[in-house]
Amino acid sequence: MLNNKKSCALLLAAGAALLLSGCETTSMKMGSPEAKTVATGSAAGAATSGENTALEKCDSPLGTVSLVENQTAGWYTILTGEYKLPPTANLLRLLVQQSNCFVVVERGAAGMRAMSRERELMQSGEMRGGSNFGKGQMVASDYALSPEIVFSADNAGGIGGVLGGLIGGGSGRAVAAIGGGLQTREASAMLTLVDNRSGVQVAASEGSASKTDLNLFGGLFGGRAGAGLGGYTNTPQGKVISAAFMDAFNQMVRSLRNYRAQSVQGQGLGGGGRLGVDGGAAPSQTYVPENAPKSAPSKRAPTRRR
Repeated sequence: MLNNKKSCALLLAAGAALLLSGCETTSMKMGSPEAKTVATGSAAGAATSGENTALEKCDSPLGTVSLVENQTAGWYTILTGEYKLPPTANLLRLLVQQSNCFVVVERGAAGMRAMSRERELMQSGEMRGGSNFGKGQMVASDYALSPEIVFSADNAGGIGGVLGGLIGGGSGRAVAAIGGGLQTREASAMLTLVDNRSGVQVAASEGSASKTDLNLFGGLFGGRAGAGLGGYTNTPQGKVISAAFMDAFNQMVRSLRNYRAQSVQGQGLGGGGRLGVDGGAAPSQTYVPENAPKSAPSKRAPTRRR
């Protein structure tokens, strides 16, 4: 049994050396599968091409939506500073439009500046006649979709030490080096959907994703050799984050298919609620449900004449 384990370990080490010797420079590949995230393809209006088949879809849009990122949050600083990744809004725009669940409207700072610039040019008289950049054309944003990365980490797999201890000797060290190159990347993301007119949160969802990479060359020949190869041995954390957001969006769409508005009996939303406090003055009634019973007029006590 021990000889069989040593033979397997030697075969793994020999296979790694064979892969290394076969490395060569390849030509540029457009649309390379290795470079893609779970968000693939394109969208143009309601038409899509090459989208991920795992993406949840809607028969018709539920309204318009704008992407709102909290750029002062800690997760955003880590995303753009440590991981050097672009804003998540770009990723979510593609997923949302491909799903056909919402129509995306521009509310980002750069996009709003571009639209304002065109209107300023029109007002200056520099535009051709009939350009029609007048008022009253922008589409309202019914909802706001806010992303947040809850957790993201790189974990070096401990399987290498376990395998090396079981086999022992030089063969065990070879297997431990291979197992030490296992890295599991995990990410968790949240999405919240808010009604822009009322400020009420309509939906919230959480998604997660993980990926284990076999950093074979880094485990056998040291971190410097593995890092120099790039490619699959150095998979970006962004791929895991994008998968987590896609999972969160899918979870949200499944809930929205069965959406039922929350209602507060009596005063209605924002009318005081049902958890009154002793001595608290109820605010003025803002909404009366259609089936709510009409309150009888209060009887005032007669005043005494002096």
